[in-house]
Amino acid sequence: MLLFTQNTELLYRMSPVWISAIGLSLATIMGTLIGFFVKELPHKWNDAVLGFCAGIMLAAATLGLIVPAVQGAGPSHWWLPAIGVAVGALFLNVLDLLTPHLHKITGLDMEEHRNNKSSVNRILLFVMAVAIHKLPEGMATGVGFNAEELSGAWAVTLGIALQNIPEGMVVVTPLLLVGVKKMRAFLISLAIAMLEVIGVWIGYGLGAISQYLLPVMLAFAGGAMLYVVSDEMIPETHAHGYQKLATYALLLGFMVMVFMVE
Repeated sequence: MLLFTQNTELLYRMSPVWISAIGLSLATIMGTLIGFFVKELPHKWNDAVLGFCAGIMLAAATLGLIVPAVQGAGPSHWWLPAIGVAVGALFLNVLDLLTPHLHKITGLDMEEHRNNKSSVNRILLFVMAVAIHKLPEGMATGVGFNAEELSGAWAVTLGIALQNIPEGMVVVTPLLLVGVKKMRAFLISLAIAMLEVIGVWIGYGLGAISQYLLPVMLAFAGGAMLYVVSDEMIPETHAHGYQKLATYALLLGFMVMVFMVE
C-alpha cells in the first residue's frame, strides 16, 4: 500500500513535466506546419510577434526563475543564484561562438538560397544553432517543476512555447526554400522538438538532486533566457525599422506574463 502511494505521488509530480514537455514540442511542430503555408512573414509583423515573445520570456526568466531562485537560496546563500545567472549567460555565449546569429540568416536573399551552395551550408548551421538552443530551453522549463509552487514553471513553459511557434516557422521556411522536401524538413523539425523534451527531463532531474542545486539551476535557466532575449531577440526586432512597434509588443508581453504569474 505504501509503495502504491509513493508511485501515485511520483506520477502526480511527473505528469506536469510531461504536459510541459509535450506542449513545448507541439508548439514547435505547430510553427513548422504554419511555415509550410506562410513562406515569408513581413518584417513588421515578425518583429511585433518576436517582441511580444521577448517580453513574455523576460518576465518568465525574472519572475518565474530568478526570483524563486533567490527566495529558495535565502539571504545567506545569495551567491548561488548570482553564480547561476552568470554561468547560464556564459553558457549561451559559448554556444553563440560556435553557431551563427538569427539575423545573419534571415537576411539572405531567396535566390541565393536556391543557387548558392554556401547559403545552404549557412542555413544548416542555423538549424543546428536552433537545435543546440533547444536543450537549455527545455532545461529552463523542467527545473522549475521541482519547486513547491508551479506557477513559475508554467509561466516559463508558456513563454518558451509561444517563442517556439515562430521559431518553428523560421526553421522550416529556409529549408524549403533551398529545396529540402517537406517530409524531410518536418522530420528535422520534429527531431529538434524532441531535443527540448530531453532538456525538460534533464532540468527536472538535476533540479531534484539537491536543495542547493535547485536555486543554481533555476538561476542558470533564467540567465540563459535573459541572454537569448538581450542578444538575439531584441536586436532582431530592432533591425528593420519597426523598433517602436517591437518595444510596445515587448511591454505588452511582459505585462501579460506578470499578471499570469501573479
